[in-house]
Amino acid sequence: MFDSLSERLGSTLQKLRGQGRITEDNVKETLREVRMALLEADVALPVVREFVERVKERAMGQDVLRSLTPGQALVKVVNDELTTVMGESNESLSLNAQPPAVILMAGLQGAGKTTSVAKLARWLKEREKKSVMVASADVYRPAAIEQLKTLAGEVDAHFFPSQGDQDPVEIAKAAVEQAKLQFVDVVIIDTAGRLHVDDDMMVEIKRIHEAINPVETLFTVDSMTGQDAANTAKAFNDALPLTGVILTKTDGDARGGAALSIRHITGKPIKFMGVGEKTDALEPFHPDRVVSRILGMGDVLSLVEDAQRKMDKGAADKLANKLKKGKGFDLEDFRDQLRQMGNMGGIGSMLDKMPGMSNIPEAAKNQINDKELSKLEAIINSMTKKERERPDIIKGSRKKRIAAGSGTQIQDVNRLLKQFSQMQKMMKKMSQKGGLAKMMRGLGGKLPMGGGGGLPF
Repeated sequence: MFDSLSERLGSTLQKLRGQGRITEDNVKETLREVRMALLEADVALPVVREFVERVKERAMGQDVLRSLTPGQALVKVVNDELTTVMGESNESLSLNAQPPAVILMAGLQGAGKTTSVAKLARWLKEREKKSVMVASADVYRPAAIEQLKTLAGEVDAHFFPSQGDQDPVEIAKAAVEQAKLQFVDVVIIDTAGRLHVDDDMMVEIKRIHEAINPVETLFTVDSMTGQDAANTAKAFNDALPLTGVILTKTDGDARGGAALSIRHITGKPIKFMGVGEKTDALEPFHPDRVVSRILGMGDVLSLVEDAQRKMDKGAADKLANKLKKGKGFDLEDFRDQLRQMGNMGGIGSMLDKMPGMSNIPEAAKNQINDKELSKLEAIINSMTKKERERPDIIKGSRKKRIAAGSGTQIQDVNRLLKQFSQMQKMMKKMSQKGGLAKMMRGLGGKLPMGGGGGLPF
């Protein structure tokens, strides 16, 4: 997400970072570039105008001009103002209500609303430890009811059955009553979408809202529609008391115009963003972390949270103990590491959150993808147990057999063995006393970690 915006803003602000003196001309030129970058990212014009004015006002103030590092100070101003545009901090769901807390989902057809219901149910179960019931009031698309039933089974949520010949308002009321009887904490009501905002749709969803009085009314919108997403959200907000927005398909959105426009135009916070197709691909929207990604500084906090939540701590401890005892890092361990990356949303998701990734050429980024991880795992799976434990025995005929068994080429096997050898050396250094710090110091000057270059060791 935000690839093109990040690239444009990154190169513009990089020129400023090291400058010892900032002039009005510097600021004007920089803001012209920033304005063009935001417009190309499909950010709504009123948002761009206000943002540029606020940055200009602060940039010409004493804090920047008298700073010992005015270039860095101006970058901080841009960082702060981008964060303000998107809402400053994450706004969590308000579930402090007599159970069941009711969440009403609204949105246009094709925005990923039904999938978002399932993602939200899973998030509530796993992160908030809530029991969840889902119900579909979309009587115009029978497939939507079946889809939600299937997804509810996947995320282990209660499913309230409904049919196409029922009144959507009655479905919603009955679902809430059933949730009360089953002592369910949260009930999520999915509603019908349309291809555009129309009167019939608004009348129906207002009736549902009146009947169930939800604590949260969330609007699901496709981020790839850019500033149109913000305008559609405003139309819904004029008709319904929205409490927040779920921004979907952000993994396919290289521009980011919707994320930067919605809060300003609707006054409503983005509460979550969908970052993939799987039911675990939902993240709370933290404006400060998103801005950090846009400006090429990564999102280390989210990366650490992902690791704590999704990595197998038992496997990590087992590997650490094995290395401590002086036993070598083998291909079985390497395969485990590849699987852990997959569990954390894939390598693309991880790289997106790492500092300095905006400085890496696109061609290099494209070479590191989840398909490559799957290929590496397939090669390791084609080896015998003995070969995985002792990679040094893998020579000509063995390589040929492994390549054939994994549907790859011999050069792919050679590449994996080379990568494994590098990883093995790193693990050996890490297992020595103070090894991790030494290793990072050695890598520090070589890793593209943003403006400062290197790591803080």
